[in-house]
Amino acid sequence: MRQPALPRTPSTRLRPRRVLRQRLAFLFLWMAAAAAVSALIAVVAFVGVRAVRVLNIDLLLTSPAGGLSGEGGISTTIVTTLYLVALTTGLATPLGVGAAIYLTEYAGQADGRRKPALLLLSVARFGVETLAGVPSIVFGLFGYALFVSALHFGFSLLSASLAGACLILPVIIRATEEALRAVPQAYREGSLALGATQWQTVSGVVLPSALPGIVTSVILSIGRVVGETAVFYVTLGGSSDLPRSLLSPGRTLALHLYSLAMDTRAFDKAMGTGAVLVLIIILLNAAISLLSRHMLRIRG
Repeated sequence: MRQPALPRTPSTRLRPRRVLRQRLAFLFLWMAAAAAVSALIAVVAFVGVRAVRVLNIDLLLTSPAGGLSGEGGISTTIVTTLYLVALTTGLATPLGVGAAIYLTEYAGQADGRRKPALLLLSVARFGVETLAGVPSIVFGLFGYALFVSALHFGFSLLSASLAGACLILPVIIRATEEALRAVPQAYREGSLALGATQWQTVSGVVLPSALPGIVTSVILSIGRVVGETAVFYVTLGGSSDLPRSLLSPGRTLALHLYSLAMDTRAFDKAMGTGAVLVLIIILLNAAISLLSRHMLRIRG
């Protein structure tokens, strides 16, 4: 026996409109994603095609020689870039993660009833958010005034790494805070209910759960260090020689790329340098991601 048709209610009449809106929204999101990926592919393809003409072993194994035609290679700039990345992230990551842990896990609980402490905490967070948006040249001038001039470190790896650590420290703090806040509160409560101390809870439960977000903050920081020019232009110097110590000057790949593009006629060699720069960023990010996954497997 045929069932009688259900009466059309206002909700059923509105359902086709909702489906249409959902499909239009998904179409817009797909178009936006396709546009972003297409732009990325276009940039990488353009750089890659121009870089094929000059990429060879001599470019990678010889040091820059200068001149308007951009003689020489980029070997010393690659090594200097790796040195700077290691020093800068080595200085900023423990400080940034430690500050984020204190602001997220300890400050609010220990000082929840003290108005001066709450005021200081809000000022600290406001300062971190403000510094995250300060132009890099301001950090460069600060590094020049303090590390190069006042402390007499000169144009060196040490001055550049300290200034670079100041540059990426707010990024690591903010990203790590968000990663720690994303950990469910039930994890903390369950650990404390089992008799664990606050530090055991943080180190054994919260940090492993927030590790992917912390690794993401480090990856973003590495990308900024590798691609930055302004802050290192006034702290690292421009020497094309290989640094022999922390107080030696040097030149990163980004600085060398800027010099090739602005001061020489070697545009194709600048494209080759840019391709190597992009490849180094990809390899560093992949290495850190693999390391974090390995650490998660060990702890799991």
